[in-house]
Amino acid sequence: MSSAARVPLPPAPAKAPRKRAKSQKRKTGPTLSERILKAASASSERGGVSLAALKKALKAGEYDVVTNKARVLTAIKRLVASRSLVQTKGTGAAGSFRLNKKPPSPRKTAVKRKTKKPKAKRVKRTSPRKAAGDDATPAAKKSPKKRRKSKSPVKSPKRAKRMTAKSTRTRAAAAKK
Repeated sequence: MSSAARVPLPPAPAKAPRKRAKSQKRKTGPTLSERILKAASASSERGGVSLAALKKALKAGEYDVVTNKARVLTAIKRLVASRSLVQTKGTGAAGSFRLNKKPPSPRKTAVKRKTKKPKAKRVKRTSPRKAAGDDATPAAKKSPKKRRKSKSPVKSPKRAKRMTAKSTRTRAAAAKK
């Protein structure tokens, strides 16, 4: 009777779909690139503003330069690559920088479609000698394949010495028996 009165188990609770972690809110205010450009424009130095002076200006603007050192360097490199800043001295992110007097114009990407022209068929020209029936010469002109040097079983001189020493020892031991 117990087998007939089996009660089905309740279904397992369905798993709730995973919730995405909430992304952090973006801080409002000027971006790092904007801050760097502002500091460079505020500089009255003729040779441009140095990296150290840029960091001081960012620090004065309440930007944590110590923890975000790599971001500052990459932002400077990006600004130089986009021609917003001009590097007057140094290489990379080191040196002196000033604003570009000519603002970079956005580059227009020209879409060029290449039309494929049908290639002209090459016509092999036969010389008068070949026409006379000189068919054996093309096979004779082929250069023979170069043979590879066969590798010896002994790869290094040290190993060769060990192998010969070992074989003489075994011979001596066999002679004693």
